[in-house]
Amino acid sequence: MKIYVQITAAFLLFATAFLFSACGGTVETASSENAPVVPVQPTVKTEPTPTPSLIPNLQTELTDDRHKTTAAPIGAFDFKNYKYPLPRGWQDSDGKEVELINGTRPMEMTEEVERIGLSYVTTKFFDVTADGQDEAFVVLKIETGGGAIPQIVYVFQWKDNAPEMIWYFRTGDRADGGLKDIRAENGEAVIELFGQDRYIIGELDTAKVTGDEEQLCCPTFYTRSRYKWNGNVFQIQGKRLTFSTVDKTAPPIENMVEWVEKQNSGKK
Repeated sequence: MKIYVQITAAFLLFATAFLFSACGGTVETASSENAPVVPVQPTVKTEPTPTPSLIPNLQTELTDDRHKTTAAPIGAFDFKNYKYPLPRGWQDSDGKEVELINGTRPMEMTEEVERIGLSYVTTKFFDVTADGQDEAFVVLKIETGGGAIPQIVYVFQWKDNAPEMIWYFRTGDRADGGLKDIRAENGEAVIELFGQDRYIIGELDTAKVTGDEEQLCCPTFYTRSRYKWNGNVFQIQGKRLTFSTVDKTAPPIENMVEWVEKQNSGKK
């Protein structure tokens, strides 16, 4: 009888284990009773975080709301539909003035015709001739078909019920002498150009420090210069100041072209 009971118990134990195995169960041994249960985490697919653009908007100051209106008669004139001369070296093949229509003038380059493209950017109004009336600083962008933004600035006074141009000049492309801001201070025109010691020379170009090359997108310097109307032309006044756009606490360098030349002559 004792042997029969032992055989029966062994059979029952074997049958129980077989049933669990057949049903996909698991018979845990004493060594696994206290093992921690690790839950299975679902796989979540994450999208890479986009890197924010580091390219600055270099037209922020130029196109803001400062000096956009005036009570002077020139403020009502439509500069988006007007004819403009082009600086030397930028004229059309026929040499004629260009006409904006609704703020644009398409570029056209064929074997027969070469036409520069222009688009209206903004107009700023302030008095820089000491006549008590605001002048208009009209900014047009030269369309190159790419990312470059060279611009032309036209200055008009109001005379005989019509605008009369008294100055115009071209600026460079972004860090290469591009236009940062125009404003008036103490009756003088203040012009800020990106780059080291960049200032207006005639109508065609801007002065520069030799070796002033950097990424066009991201200028690290800009230059502030001042111009006074003498009744015939605008003449540069005082010192040209070059500021760092990276270290805003750094003092400006005065007349940097001369400063660099002096430094270079001392090394010889």
